[in-house]
Amino acid sequence: MLKGGGPGAAICSPAPLLTERIVRMARAILVASFLLALIVPAFAQPKDKAAPQAANNDPVVARLNGQVIHLSDLQIVLHAAPPEVQQAPFEQVYPQLLNTVASEMLLAQAARKAKVDTNPAVQLQINGLIADAYIAQMARGQITEAKLREAYDRYAKNAPQEEEISARHILVPTEQEAKDIIEQLKKGADFATLAKEKTTDPSSKASGGDLGYFKREQMLPEFANVAFALKKGEYTQAPVHTKFGWHVIKVEDRRPGKPGTYEQVAPQIARQMAQQIADQRLQELRKEGKIELFDMNGKPIASAAPAPAPAPAQKQSAPAPTLSLPGGPTSGAAPGVPTLSPATAPDQLRH
Repeated sequence: MLKGGGPGAAICSPAPLLTERIVRMARAILVASFLLALIVPAFAQPKDKAAPQAANNDPVVARLNGQVIHLSDLQIVLHAAPPEVQQAPFEQVYPQLLNTVASEMLLAQAARKAKVDTNPAVQLQINGLIADAYIAQMARGQITEAKLREAYDRYAKNAPQEEEISARHILVPTEQEAKDIIEQLKKGADFATLAKEKTTDPSSKASGGDLGYFKREQMLPEFANVAFALKKGEYTQAPVHTKFGWHVIKVEDRRPGKPGTYEQVAPQIARQMAQQIADQRLQELRKEGKIELFDMNGKPIASAAPAPAPAPAQKQSAPAPTLSLPGGPTSGAAPGVPTLSPATAPDQLRH
């Protein structure tokens, strides 16, 4: 439901899990999720959370001034929503999904009636959306599961085995409190028990300060540098300071890093393949077309290659790790490594 009862006011009652942010970003979600659905084949998208299909497979769920909305339209938006929304029962989020899509349709209808689509600035944006959709359509026809599997196998084989550690920490506001905790540990106190009692980190308090496995670059440097210098079973002998407070850190385990699973990495690989397809098509269009470029004074200038087309759907997702295709090693953190939620991260240690 759009705040304030404006043009996008409620058409049906909202579901609590869909936040105001989701509704406000509905336009971007609709476009980006449509492109994502084209790029990433269905096997790479979550199936267990999909909406139940009616007998006619894709029923009409709304009709606004003669224009219809199908159940599949809501599923497209759902696939682009945050994980907590995707994981909710479809019946629970259905009312707000319907409200969001219907509200956007009403606004789009009003915009066309007001001839907003004839505005030159809007036409430029429409050109960009159409170009993205064209790339997505080509990618959909060329990116197969077999190609993705082959690319993933190369990625997994060449992924750097960067070390990961599993650690616990206790976060307190002052250096003296951290020193007192270290003294208790020296006298035999249990780290996990102290973490449950003392830490101010709500996300790891119940688990005894457990942060799970992480790579060095996933944590703040001042935290990671100390943690990765510890041996298995060791804890810090002096408090570690970050902008969020004072930490006592214990390393529980060390292991070589592992590449992300196929399900985690396939969307990133698909986007890179789509970029390659777009670049190749642009080269063909430059050869086929008549391109004339002019400077700011209207004088002809030498032809310059336009910037590569953006891979569709990248606008709505976090930057993907570099995946060297067709067969080189990767760089950056392997995708799929669990990180703490920004809302609950203990001090936002993880990047």
